[in-house]
Amino acid sequence: MAHRVLLVGNGQAVDAVAVPRLPPGEFQQILADALTAGARASAYYGRPLPEAPGQVLITAVLAHDAAGRLGLLSTVAGRSLPSLAEECPSLHLFERELAGQLGVEPLGHPWPKPVRFEPRLDAPAAPHAPGRPPPGDVPFFTMAGEELHEVAVGPVHAGIIEPGHFRFQCHGEHVFHLEISLGYQHRGLERLLQDGPGRRTSSLAETVAGDTAVGHALASARALEGLAAIEAPPRGALLRAVALELERLANHVGDLGALAGDVGFLPTASFCGALRADYLNALAELCGNRFGRGLVVPGGVRFDLPDEAAHRLAERLDGTREKVEEAAALFFGSASVQNRLEQVGVVTREDAARLGLVGPAARASGVAVDVRRSHPFAPYPAREPPPPRSTAGDVAARAAIRLEEARGSAAQVGAWLRALPPGPVRVAPPPLRPDRLVVSLVEGWRGEICHAVTTDGAGRFARYKVVDASFHDWMGLQLAVRGEQISDFPLCNKSFNLSYAGHDL
Repeated sequence: MAHRVLLVGNGQAVDAVAVPRLPPGEFQQILADALTAGARASAYYGRPLPEAPGQVLITAVLAHDAAGRLGLLSTVAGRSLPSLAEECPSLHLFERELAGQLGVEPLGHPWPKPVRFEPRLDAPAAPHAPGRPPPGDVPFFTMAGEELHEVAVGPVHAGIIEPGHFRFQCHGEHVFHLEISLGYQHRGLERLLQDGPGRRTSSLAETVAGDTAVGHALASARALEGLAAIEAPPRGALLRAVALELERLANHVGDLGALAGDVGFLPTASFCGALRADYLNALAELCGNRFGRGLVVPGGVRFDLPDEAAHRLAERLDGTREKVEEAAALFFGSASVQNRLEQVGVVTREDAARLGLVGPAARASGVAVDVRRSHPFAPYPAREPPPPRSTAGDVAARAAIRLEEARGSAAQVGAWLRALPPGPVRVAPPPLRPDRLVVSLVEGWRGEICHAVTTDGAGRFARYKVVDASFHDWMGLQLAVRGEQISDFPLCNKSFNLSYAGHDL
């Protein structure tokens, strides 16, 4: 097995030619064996081979969490490849994405509809490229029977939100099936990142998902640092981690408030809205932007925070932390609130593991996956206590996970701000090394973020692949709604709080 899979560390760049290139049958057998044995598919993507027109180099990135290593293997395919989706459900979206981006048809896939309405990566970026279906012009799963009906929601929603279509198959209020169709607002980010790096590379990474600007900027920066063989200085690395945890705090606290609002519990909804702003304002104190944009760059951070300001910020955040506890006590102490959350939107541990769910959605179902623990980088310690876990897998568990993680993040941010090491916050990165491949994982607030980058012979991006946590978790939301009342969908949806933009890229 060792010579057929290249094991690397998180952010460790290797010679691209060192990644084993296997025959398709052997590639798929190793992939299926690894996934059924407990590995996770962090990325599964392709790029055209210039030297072999019509051929696609497919690369799989397998996360071996217990060992803290990433397994790399590849194969070359033409117009088709047998599907592994039924045996390995965590690959079902990756296979559909590969078909849409590069035309590799997954033979035998149970539902091979497009993931996005996008032009192929190996074709000109034309809005009406041949073979590209108009947005929304795809088949949907249907059920037939007396008194069964469909409820269609979106893609245009009543609010400031990206488009996404939800198709419910119902009997009265009872939901038999939900199908989610996204990709209406495809932005072509991977195509825009092609041929970099450039002045806008970091800015583009921040726009993968606007509420995860720090997480994606950090994943991108660490990928480029690996390709340039440098590391951020300790002070810069610590400030990046502070920003990442502040982003987690802002979103977890905001989600608790949104869940409270969905069940009409106004005290916590009001309090958490204001407290989320406290954490966003703390991010603005680091860099001048409430979403952390412009802070993280290859080599470190763009702005320093003086020690005195860091201590004052830590003191202020201590007060915010206490208020979050008060708001959460009201929420979790209300029997009527818990009655609305418990045993609603359940995703079992088995389903969460087979689908490859990540982040709080996975941990709420008892799947202990957390990049900060399994694939750590400075300043996260090599060994941490196990991440918070639950086995209930319901809305209540996903809410409780957010509170537990907010507590941990708040304590960590306070300790880091009071102990910033001296020294610079940034080093100038040299040019990227040619013909290298790196995989950078970061635990964003939604879960694992993956940036996989390959350079060409000139040290430019030959392929830049992005996988947001939402890409892994949308199917989890579909399962959570099965068997529920349609009126519980807003609660299930908010308990996942997935990103349209992170999926549509």
